Amino acid sequence: KVIGARYYNSFGVAKVPESNGSSTLMSSPRDTVGHGSHTASTAAGSIVHNASYYGLGLGVARGGSLTSRLAIYKACSEEGCSGANLLKGIDDAVRDGVDIISISIGISSVFQMDFVSDPIAIGAFHATQRGVLVVCSGGNDGPFPFSVVNSAPWIFTVGASTIDRDFQSTVVLRNGQTFQ
Repeated sequence: KVIGARYYNSFGVAKVPESNGSSTLMSSPRDTVGHGSHTASTAAGSIVHNASYYGLGLGVARGGSLTSRLAIYKACSEEGCSGANLLKGIDDAVRDGVDIISISIGISSVFQMDFVSDPIAIGAFHATQRGVLVVCSGGNDGPFPFSVVNSAPWIFTVGASTIDRDFQSTVVLRNGQTFQ
């Protein structure tokens, strides 16, 4: 599924991982915290039968587009996301010929920037001008008024929703009393 990968250092310069295996996870496009792997599998993950969350919700899991191929542009590290790295990653993705850019990055809505200062909005604008759809997460601050981030009109902003299932467990107290 992954056909290309780049990572960016604090100066916004793309690097290709070393083939001799000497690069560390910090200087690599590899995911060190799981967020990138999770969002990539949501977008293009293969079919997994008998998937569940500790036995709950047993069924089939799959990504949104099974036949998609992924190019990974790691612009953030555990220390944060440099605006220069974000812009360089978006520019490289456009130059590499991607069809869609999916960005699962967003700051707290309290610190939300205007469109002319926000590197994601700026990069997305330029990508959109070149025919590349940019899809971004709406953030994690809601559901309150003005809590959505990445809301520039040229960005396809998405958010999570609820599901139609109720995962219940039985809690048993020391005295034997149970609650659903």
